[in-house]
Amino acid sequence: MKEMCTGPFTRAFAGELIGTLIFVFFGLGSAMNWPSALPTVLQISFTFGLGIGTLVQTLGHVSGAHLNPAVTVAFLVSSQISLFRAVCYVCAQLLGAAIGAGLLYEFTPEDVRGSFGVNMPSNNATEGQAVTVEIILTLQLVLCIYASTDDRRDDNVGSPSLSIGLSVVLGHLVGIYFTGCSMNPARSFGPALVVGNFSTHWIFWIGPLVGAILASLIYNYVLCPQEQSFSEKLSMLLGRMQTLQEEEDWEERQEQPRRKSMELQTL
Repeated sequence: MKEMCTGPFTRAFAGELIGTLIFVFFGLGSAMNWPSALPTVLQISFTFGLGIGTLVQTLGHVSGAHLNPAVTVAFLVSSQISLFRAVCYVCAQLLGAAIGAGLLYEFTPEDVRGSFGVNMPSNNATEGQAVTVEIILTLQLVLCIYASTDDRRDDNVGSPSLSIGLSVVLGHLVGIYFTGCSMNPARSFGPALVVGNFSTHWIFWIGPLVGAILASLIYNYVLCPQEQSFSEKLSMLLGRMQTLQEEEDWEERQEQPRRKSMELQTL
Protein backbone atom coordinates (compact mmCIF):
# COMPACT_ATOMS: atom_id res chain seq x y z
CA MET A 1 0.00 0.00 0.00
CA LYS A 2 2.98 2.35 0.47
CA GLU A 3 3.46 2.68 -3.27
CA MET A 4 -0.05 4.14 -3.62
CA CYS A 5 1.14 7.34 -1.94
CA THR A 6 4.15 7.89 -4.18
CA GLY A 7 4.35 10.30 -7.09
CA PRO A 8 5.50 7.73 -9.67
CA PHE A 9 2.59 5.42 -8.84
CA THR A 10 0.05 8.24 -9.13
CA ARG A 11 1.49 9.26 -12.49
CA ALA A 12 1.46 5.65 -13.65
CA PHE A 13 -2.22 5.25 -12.69
CA ALA A 14 -3.10 8.48 -14.50
CA GLY A 15 -1.06 7.35 -17.52
CA GLU A 16 -2.96 4.07 -17.80
CA LEU A 17 -6.32 5.84 -17.47
CA ILE A 18 -5.58 8.62 -19.96
CA GLY A 19 -3.80 6.30 -22.39
CA THR A 20 -6.66 3.80 -22.52
CA LEU A 21 -9.16 6.65 -22.89
CA ILE A 22 -7.31 7.98 -25.94
CA PHE A 23 -6.79 4.51 -27.42
CA VAL A 24 -10.49 3.59 -27.18
CA PHE A 25 -11.67 6.98 -28.42
CA PHE A 26 -9.55 6.90 -31.57
CA GLY A 27 -9.88 3.17 -32.19
CA LEU A 28 -13.66 3.11 -31.95
CA GLY A 29 -13.84 6.38 -33.87
CA SER A 30 -12.29 4.69 -36.89
CA ALA A 31 -15.11 2.13 -36.95
CA MET A 32 -18.05 4.56 -37.10
CA ASN A 33 -20.32 4.33 -40.16
CA TRP A 34 -19.82 7.75 -41.70
CA PRO A 35 -21.97 7.99 -44.87
CA SER A 36 -19.22 9.78 -46.82
CA ALA A 37 -16.81 6.86 -46.41
CA LEU A 38 -17.54 3.58 -44.67
CA PRO A 39 -14.62 2.24 -42.62
CA THR A 40 -12.34 -0.34 -44.21
CA VAL A 41 -10.45 -3.16 -42.51
CA LEU A 42 -7.17 -1.45 -43.37
CA GLN A 43 -8.31 1.88 -41.89
CA ILE A 44 -9.46 0.33 -38.62
CA SER A 45 -6.36 -1.86 -38.33
CA PHE A 46 -3.91 0.99 -38.79
CA THR A 47 -5.86 3.34 -36.51
CA PHE A 48 -5.66 0.86 -33.63
CA GLY A 49 -2.02 0.05 -34.45
CA LEU A 50 -0.91 3.67 -34.78
CA GLY A 51 -2.85 4.51 -31.64
CA ILE A 52 -1.10 1.92 -29.48
CA GLY A 53 2.29 2.71 -31.04
CA THR A 54 1.88 6.42 -30.30
CA LEU A 55 0.80 5.76 -26.72
CA VAL A 56 3.62 3.31 -26.02
CA GLN A 57 6.05 6.01 -27.18
CA THR A 58 4.24 8.60 -25.04
CA LEU A 59 3.60 6.67 -21.84
CA GLY A 60 6.12 3.84 -21.84
CA HIS A 61 8.39 5.64 -19.37
CA VAL A 62 5.46 6.64 -17.14
CA SER A 63 3.57 3.39 -16.55
CA GLY A 64 5.01 0.85 -18.97
CA ALA A 65 2.03 1.63 -21.25
CA HIS A 66 0.10 -1.58 -20.65
CA LEU A 67 -3.26 -0.04 -21.65
CA ASN A 68 -4.69 -3.55 -21.64
CA PRO A 69 -5.78 -5.80 -18.73
CA ALA A 70 -4.44 -8.84 -20.61
CA VAL A 71 -0.96 -7.29 -20.79
CA THR A 72 -1.08 -6.40 -17.09
CA VAL A 73 -2.08 -9.97 -16.17
CA ALA A 74 0.75 -11.31 -18.34
CA PHE A 75 3.28 -9.19 -16.44
CA LEU A 76 1.73 -10.33 -13.17
CA VAL A 77 2.18 -13.98 -14.17
CA SER A 78 5.85 -13.31 -14.96
CA SER A 79 6.33 -11.55 -11.59
CA GLN A 80 7.23 -8.23 -13.19
CA ILE A 81 4.55 -6.21 -11.41
CA SER A 82 3.01 -6.34 -7.94
CA LEU A 83 -0.51 -7.65 -7.41
CA PHE A 84 -1.61 -4.30 -5.98
CA ARG A 85 -0.25 -2.36 -8.94
CA ALA A 86 -1.83 -4.83 -11.37
CA VAL A 87 -5.28 -4.42 -9.80
CA CYS A 88 -4.93 -0.63 -9.89
CA TYR A 89 -3.79 -0.72 -13.52
CA VAL A 90 -6.80 -2.80 -14.57
CA CYS A 91 -9.17 -0.43 -12.75
CA ALA A 92 -7.55 2.55 -14.49
CA GLN A 93 -7.78 0.84 -17.89
CA LEU A 94 -11.46 -0.04 -17.50
CA LEU A 95 -12.30 3.45 -16.27
CA GLY A 96 -10.38 5.05 -19.12
CA ALA A 97 -12.06 2.80 -21.69
CA ALA A 98 -15.51 3.65 -20.32
CA ILE A 99 -14.80 7.39 -20.41
CA GLY A 100 -13.29 7.24 -23.90
CA ALA A 101 -16.25 5.27 -25.27
CA GLY A 102 -18.71 7.55 -23.47
CA LEU A 103 -17.15 10.70 -24.93
CA LEU A 104 -17.17 9.26 -28.44
CA TYR A 105 -20.80 8.19 -28.05
CA GLU A 106 -21.84 11.72 -27.08
CA PHE A 107 -19.91 13.37 -29.90
CA THR A 108 -21.02 10.97 -32.65
CA PRO A 109 -24.35 11.47 -34.50
CA GLU A 110 -26.86 8.73 -33.71
CA ASP A 111 -27.20 7.58 -37.34
CA VAL A 112 -23.42 7.05 -37.56
CA ARG A 113 -22.87 4.95 -34.43
CA GLY A 114 -24.03 1.63 -35.89
CA SER A 115 -23.06 -1.17 -33.50
CA PHE A 116 -20.59 1.29 -31.90
CA GLY A 117 -17.68 -1.09 -32.34
CA VAL A 118 -18.98 -3.66 -29.87
CA ASN A 119 -17.01 -6.88 -30.30
CA MET A 120 -18.97 -10.02 -31.13
CA PRO A 121 -18.54 -13.11 -33.35
CA SER A 122 -19.21 -12.35 -37.01
CA ASN A 123 -19.29 -14.08 -40.41
CA ASN A 124 -20.94 -17.14 -38.85
CA ALA A 125 -18.03 -17.73 -36.44
CA THR A 126 -19.08 -19.80 -33.44
CA GLU A 127 -18.31 -18.72 -29.89
CA GLY A 128 -15.68 -21.45 -29.67
CA GLN A 129 -14.00 -20.25 -32.85
CA ALA A 130 -14.16 -16.64 -31.68
CA VAL A 131 -12.52 -17.29 -28.31
CA THR A 132 -9.80 -19.41 -29.95
CA VAL A 133 -9.01 -16.65 -32.45
CA GLU A 134 -8.80 -14.11 -29.60
CA ILE A 135 -6.37 -16.40 -27.77
CA ILE A 136 -4.09 -16.62 -30.82
CA LEU A 137 -4.29 -12.89 -31.61
CA THR A 138 -3.39 -11.91 -28.05
CA LEU A 139 -0.67 -14.55 -27.87
CA GLN A 140 1.25 -12.99 -30.76
CA LEU A 141 0.75 -9.47 -29.36
CA VAL A 142 2.05 -10.25 -25.87
CA LEU A 143 4.99 -12.25 -27.24
CA CYS A 144 5.90 -9.19 -29.31
CA ILE A 145 5.62 -6.93 -26.25
CA TYR A 146 7.94 -9.14 -24.20
CA ALA A 147 10.48 -9.56 -26.98
CA SER A 148 10.62 -5.89 -27.98
CA THR A 149 10.93 -4.55 -24.40
CA ASP A 150 13.26 -7.20 -22.94
CA ASP A 151 16.20 -5.28 -21.43
CA ARG A 152 18.31 -8.44 -21.54
CA ARG A 153 18.60 -8.18 -25.32
CA ASP A 154 21.75 -6.57 -26.72
CA ASP A 155 20.97 -7.02 -30.41
CA ASN A 156 19.33 -4.58 -32.82
CA VAL A 157 15.92 -4.36 -31.12
CA GLY A 158 14.70 -1.27 -32.96
CA SER A 159 11.65 0.65 -31.74
CA PRO A 160 9.31 -1.18 -29.32
CA SER A 161 6.49 1.26 -30.07
CA LEU A 162 6.69 0.50 -33.80
CA SER A 163 6.93 -3.26 -33.24
CA ILE A 164 3.97 -3.33 -30.85
CA GLY A 165 1.91 -1.08 -33.10
CA LEU A 166 2.50 -3.33 -36.09
CA SER A 167 1.59 -6.36 -33.98
CA VAL A 168 -1.76 -4.72 -33.24
CA VAL A 169 -2.24 -4.01 -36.96
CA LEU A 170 -1.45 -7.65 -37.75
CA GLY A 171 -4.04 -8.89 -35.28
CA HIS A 172 -6.74 -6.62 -36.67
CA LEU A 173 -6.10 -7.53 -40.30
CA VAL A 174 -7.24 -11.08 -39.48
CA GLY A 175 -9.27 -10.74 -36.30
CA ILE A 176 -11.78 -8.20 -37.60
CA TYR A 177 -13.38 -10.88 -39.77
CA PHE A 178 -13.92 -13.22 -36.81
CA THR A 179 -14.68 -11.02 -33.80
CA GLY A 180 -14.09 -7.39 -34.72
CA CYS A 181 -10.71 -8.01 -33.04
CA SER A 182 -10.32 -7.19 -29.39
CA MET A 183 -7.05 -8.53 -27.90
CA ASN A 184 -7.91 -6.13 -25.08
CA PRO A 185 -10.74 -6.59 -22.54
CA ALA A 186 -10.82 -2.85 -21.79
CA ARG A 187 -11.34 -2.03 -25.48
CA SER A 188 -14.33 -4.41 -25.51
CA PHE A 189 -15.65 -3.28 -22.12
CA GLY A 190 -15.92 0.43 -22.97
CA PRO A 191 -18.40 0.28 -25.86
CA ALA A 192 -20.29 -2.67 -24.35
CA LEU A 193 -20.90 -0.65 -21.19
CA VAL A 194 -21.97 2.48 -23.02
CA VAL A 195 -24.56 0.76 -25.25
CA GLY A 196 -25.48 -1.93 -22.70
CA ASN A 197 -24.65 -4.84 -24.99
CA PHE A 198 -22.82 -7.61 -23.11
CA SER A 199 -23.90 -10.43 -25.44
CA THR A 200 -20.97 -12.89 -25.78
CA HIS A 201 -18.84 -10.37 -23.85
CA TRP A 202 -17.16 -13.21 -21.95
CA ILE A 203 -15.27 -14.14 -25.13
CA PHE A 204 -13.33 -10.87 -24.99
CA TRP A 205 -12.17 -11.47 -21.45
CA ILE A 206 -11.41 -15.19 -21.58
CA GLY A 207 -9.71 -15.13 -25.00
CA PRO A 208 -7.27 -12.26 -24.39
CA LEU A 209 -6.49 -13.29 -20.80
CA VAL A 210 -5.76 -16.91 -21.75
CA GLY A 211 -3.67 -15.80 -24.73
CA ALA A 212 -1.69 -13.35 -22.59
CA ILE A 213 -1.03 -15.90 -19.85
CA LEU A 214 0.13 -18.47 -22.39
CA ALA A 215 2.44 -15.90 -23.98
CA SER A 216 3.88 -14.99 -20.58
CA LEU A 217 4.56 -18.62 -19.71
CA ILE A 218 6.05 -19.39 -23.13
CA TYR A 219 8.37 -16.38 -23.25
CA ASN A 220 9.45 -16.13 -19.61
CA TYR A 221 9.64 -19.81 -18.70
CA VAL A 222 10.44 -21.54 -22.01
CA LEU A 223 11.94 -19.24 -24.66
CA CYS A 224 13.81 -16.80 -22.42
CA PRO A 225 13.68 -17.84 -18.74
CA GLN A 226 14.18 -15.17 -16.10
CA GLU A 227 16.90 -15.49 -13.49
CA GLN A 228 14.72 -14.82 -10.46
CA SER A 229 14.44 -16.89 -7.30
CA PHE A 230 11.05 -17.86 -5.91
CA SER A 231 11.49 -15.44 -3.00
CA GLU A 232 12.26 -12.56 -5.38
CA LYS A 233 9.16 -13.32 -7.44
CA LEU A 234 7.01 -13.55 -4.33
CA SER A 235 8.39 -10.26 -3.00
CA MET A 236 7.56 -8.56 -6.30
CA LEU A 237 4.03 -9.95 -6.37
CA LEU A 238 3.36 -8.81 -2.81
CA GLY A 239 4.98 -5.43 -3.35
CA ARG A 240 7.37 -5.91 -0.45
CA MET A 241 10.33 -4.61 -2.43
CA GLN A 242 8.71 -1.32 -3.33
CA THR A 243 9.57 1.30 -0.75
CA LEU A 244 9.65 4.91 -1.89
CA GLN A 245 13.21 4.63 -3.21
CA GLU A 246 12.48 1.31 -4.88
CA GLU A 247 9.37 2.79 -6.50
CA GLU A 248 11.55 5.49 -8.05
CA ASP A 249 14.02 2.82 -9.13
CA TRP A 250 11.12 0.92 -10.74
CA GLU A 251 10.24 3.97 -12.78
CA GLU A 252 13.87 4.37 -13.87
CA ARG A 253 14.07 0.69 -14.87
CA GLN A 254 10.96 1.12 -17.00
CA GLU A 255 12.48 4.09 -18.79
CA GLN A 256 16.00 2.85 -19.45
CA PRO A 257 15.25 -0.11 -21.78
CA ARG A 258 12.83 1.96 -23.84
CA ARG A 259 15.18 4.92 -24.01
CA LYS A 260 17.96 2.63 -25.11
CA SER A 261 15.91 0.92 -27.82
CA MET A 262 14.32 4.04 -29.33
CA GLU A 263 17.36 4.48 -31.56
CA LEU A 264 18.35 1.77 -33.99
CA GLN A 265 21.65 0.33 -32.97
CA THR A 266 24.33 -0.32 -35.58
CA LEU A 267 25.35 -3.92 -36.08
